Amino acid sequence: MIKGHIHSLETFGTVDGPGIRFVLFMQGCLLKCQYCHNPDTWNLEGGKDMTLEEVLAEIEPYIHYYRSSGGGLTVSGGEATLQAHFVADLFRAVKDRWNLHTTLDTNGYNEGDKIKDLLDVTDLVLLDLKHINNEKHIKLTGKPNDRMLAMAKWLSDHNRPMWIRHVLVPGINTDEEDLLALGRFIGGLNGVEKFEILPYHQMGIYKWEALKWTYPLEGVPSPTPEEVARAYELVEQGMKEAAADKAVMG
Repeated sequence: MIKGHIHSLETFGTVDGPGIRFVLFMQGCLLKCQYCHNPDTWNLEGGKDMTLEEVLAEIEPYIHYYRSSGGGLTVSGGEATLQAHFVADLFRAVKDRWNLHTTLDTNGYNEGDKIKDLLDVTDLVLLDLKHINNEKHIKLTGKPNDRMLAMAKWLSDHNRPMWIRHVLVPGINTDEEDLLALGRFIGGLNGVEKFEILPYHQMGIYKWEALKWTYPLEGVPSPTPEEVARAYELVEQGMKEAAADKAVMG
């Protein structure tokens, strides 16, 4: 019997998709984001093993809240697509039993064709695009961004609904040209229902300290409301430019 490596779960999530949601955090991630507030999820061998039935038993008591609020199940991480087979089985099961809405929260570091079985039972993808500039992406996460951008294009080509999220970190991804380029990229995609900036925060520092790791963004402040508003303006400007280009071409 297949088991999932689970980091933790939340029964009343309100920020990871529409409505009230059960949020399952999977263990394991191949990225090493400098601002990660759950670095304890990185280890592929950690977490607690749970069967499908054990996870379903955790969800069942709250079904009424998820249904009545237009919510459902979100699987996050770590990186959920590293356990795509288990997550696909779970999504199928909650649809068969309760017709629940399913959301996949992913960094996109995978390939659409390889996880198509999972994406076929996913109602919404929350795609975290961390940096549009490849060199800066490598510095921030330890990996290049080509897979993430290819995943966004795969979702676009297959008309899959997605929300794109971007953690804004002062001095890391706040350059004007980078934000315009991010907007141009998003503006060229189909299926983007929402773009959301998540202001960087330092709430996860204690986890780095508990692991006795040096926190790489020590001293970096959260962005001000003005910086967040400016970032939205720049991304939206880039999106408008891409839309204008699309109209000219087609």
